[in-house]
Amino acid sequence: MAHITFRTFATTLLGAAAFSLSLPAAHAEEQGTLNRAWNDTRSATTNTWDKTKQGTAKAWDKTKEGSEKAWNKTKNGTTNAWDKTKDGADKTWDKTKDGSEKAWDKTKSGTANAWDKTKDGADKTWDKTKDGSEKAWDKTKSGTANAWDKTKDGADKAWDKTKDGSEKAWDKTKSGTANAWDKTKNGADKTWDKTKDGSEKAWDKTKNGTANAWDKTKDGADKAWDKTKSGTEDAAQSTKDWGKRTGKKIGNWTKQAGQDISNTFSGDSK
Repeated sequence: MAHITFRTFATTLLGAAAFSLSLPAAHAEEQGTLNRAWNDTRSATTNTWDKTKQGTAKAWDKTKEGSEKAWNKTKNGTTNAWDKTKDGADKTWDKTKDGSEKAWDKTKSGTANAWDKTKDGADKTWDKTKDGSEKAWDKTKSGTANAWDKTKDGADKAWDKTKDGSEKAWDKTKSGTANAWDKTKNGADKTWDKTKDGSEKAWDKTKNGTANAWDKTKDGADKAWDKTKSGTEDAAQSTKDWGKRTGKKIGNWTKQAGQDISNTFSGDSK
């Protein structure tokens, strides 16, 4: 409502201003009427604004008071709810704490009893195990000692037999090796003598054959050299004679050719 009244006032004020500006300056009486209308409008607008302002202030006061009352109620309700929640939480914690302590006491007592029983049972079991282990060790020790004595005796006997057999076997091996060595040595000496005689005979034959072959080779080479030397000398003499004959023929041919050419140019051809 206040918004509409203010809008009406503003519109009226603008209209009055526009109207007064559009009037000619000669209409003084009309100007007075306009002033009166302007004063009336301004007075009415002022009154309307005062009422609107007062109404707005009252409306704000009521809204503020209502908000404060609502806040107080909310605050009081929240405080009461917190107090109740806190009290309930404290009571619940007390109950939980008491129950936990009782449960812990029972668990502690039960654990202690179970540990005592377990410890006692373990001690008894250990005593039985210890006794049984000692008895088993005594039996094992005795049996091991007996077994070791038997094993030692058997090993000594086996060693004596093995030693005797080894000595006998060594004697046989030694004797057989000596006999075999003598035979091998004698055979090797005989073989060497035969090989030596055969080698000497073969060397004599090879030496004689080589000397004969060298003599034949030397004689053949000398003869071949004589033939080659004689043939070479003959060939050289023939080449020398051929050169002379060839030079003489070339000289005669050159002389005849020169004479023919001279006759041709001189016109004297016979």
